[in-house]
Amino acid sequence: MGGDGPDASGAQVPRLRMDELLDELQVRMDEVRGTRDRLNGLLEAVMSVGRELDLPQVLRGILEAAVILVDAGYGALGVIGDDKKLAEFLTVGISDELRAQIGELPSGHGILGELIRHPEPLRLSELSEHPASYGFPPNHPPMHSFLGVPIRVREEVFGNLYMTEKRGGADFDAEDEAVLATLAVAAGIAIENARLFEEVSLRERWLAASTDFTSALLSGSAESQVLEGMLERSRDITGADVGVFYLVGQNGELRDSLALGEGADAHRGIVLPISAGTLAAAALAEDGLVTVPDVESDERVTEHAECWTGFGPAVAIAVSTKEKLSGVLMLARRRGRPPFAAAEVAALPAFTGQAALALELADRRRDAEQMSLLEDHDRIARDLHDLAIQRLFATGMTLQSAQRFVEHPQAAERLARAIDDLDATIKIIRSTIFGLREHDVPGVAPKLRLRAVQAMDEAGAALGFAPALRMEGLIDTEVSPGVADEVLAVIGEALANVARHARATSVEVAIAAADGVLTVSVSDDGIGIPEGGRRSGLRNLAERAERLGGALSIAARDQGNRGTRLEWRVPLTGTAD
Repeated sequence: MGGDGPDASGAQVPRLRMDELLDELQVRMDEVRGTRDRLNGLLEAVMSVGRELDLPQVLRGILEAAVILVDAGYGALGVIGDDKKLAEFLTVGISDELRAQIGELPSGHGILGELIRHPEPLRLSELSEHPASYGFPPNHPPMHSFLGVPIRVREEVFGNLYMTEKRGGADFDAEDEAVLATLAVAAGIAIENARLFEEVSLRERWLAASTDFTSALLSGSAESQVLEGMLERSRDITGADVGVFYLVGQNGELRDSLALGEGADAHRGIVLPISAGTLAAAALAEDGLVTVPDVESDERVTEHAECWTGFGPAVAIAVSTKEKLSGVLMLARRRGRPPFAAAEVAALPAFTGQAALALELADRRRDAEQMSLLEDHDRIARDLHDLAIQRLFATGMTLQSAQRFVEHPQAAERLARAIDDLDATIKIIRSTIFGLREHDVPGVAPKLRLRAVQAMDEAGAALGFAPALRMEGLIDTEVSPGVADEVLAVIGEALANVARHARATSVEVAIAAADGVLTVSVSDDGIGIPEGGRRSGLRNLAERAERLGGALSIAARDQGNRGTRLEWRVPLTGTAD
């Protein structure tokens, strides 16, 4: 019995060693299992960010995966702009309320800027002990441990991953750094794919806009409407807050601006010099695309600088071909928004070049149509002269020769009136022929006949219907430009009065130059002029007539006192140039 003691004691030693080995093996197995789980998590994160093609979602996915992989309390991803400062800053672990209390986003000072200046992994136990530490703004949560790694897209540093406050109070270790660096490599590939996809999508949108613009112009759509559509598409594709397009005037100035978006009213109705002092002039001076980070404070913008109040990033480009400058396109964002990235405006020169070519082709098409129209006018004039007038003249001569054989007084009188009517008709046709053959000369004001037709078109919008127009005599040759201006003013004011007061459903305007008198009459079927009604507009018409030695008369159009007939008469003597 006593011999059992030593044997039992000897058996305890191997058993204790076995327990230690088993415990150590369990620890090693847990480490291997943890490493395996971490590798699985890293692989899943790499696959996850690689599946996305939308850049904002890719960046958010990278940041969230990084925080989980290194077990950080806070995480951030900073995107570096062209100015080597943080253009974008995404965070995890900080609520929207706390972010609002902290204030403006960091621009790249302190530790954040250290990684921008020296894009190498950085691991710290205490943030405040680093020489580059810049401190935290008010309301910022305390942070101690830190791990940062750069994200490279090929040879370019796209941004940085910043991790702070490892959970459990521990420091980030070498394994955390290796995992985060591996994720950053995968992130660079995912970001490059997303950027390529974004560039292709932008090019497709620019190409579609260019195709639609060209098709609309060449199909005969109104140029102002097409240009407005081009401006809206440009704003939408670039994310601009305001878009402005200035056309080049006859003297080289920039005028007839179209503007859409915030603050668009400030740009309308302005004439800009083409030489200097404007963003448009800067684009023309550089013969291409010009971008500015802050248009409101840009030293080159001195003319009408108030138009850009509150705006920051801007881009301007000339819309031109080698032969012709059509205008200047300008886009701007509100102050505080990110600048225009190179990818966003890379396709803009091709788009504006295509737009300029389309505008030039549309001009040439209109010129060709105008030439065809003028040729038709000449043909019609020849036919009227060679056929209609000759036959009317022959008919008049026949009637005149037959007049001496008519003995009845009334028949003779009617025959004389018919001959006079034929003579008047011949004069009207000759006037019409002259009008058809009268071509507009560039730089010279259009004739009265054409201006009267344009005035009728403009008045139709206010009246709600198209007024009738009748013209007799050689009004384009016998009426001087000064009197023609008076005639247009009389017609405009008379039709405006009809639109405001007459409640008419039809209006007839007649312009006649005969027997040394120019007569303008405006007749409507409205309610007439009430007794005691205001006549200030009519008094203006009377004064216009009196200055030219004429008179104004107003009467009811018919015997039932319905409607009004206004007649404005001035002598033709001395009116022609």
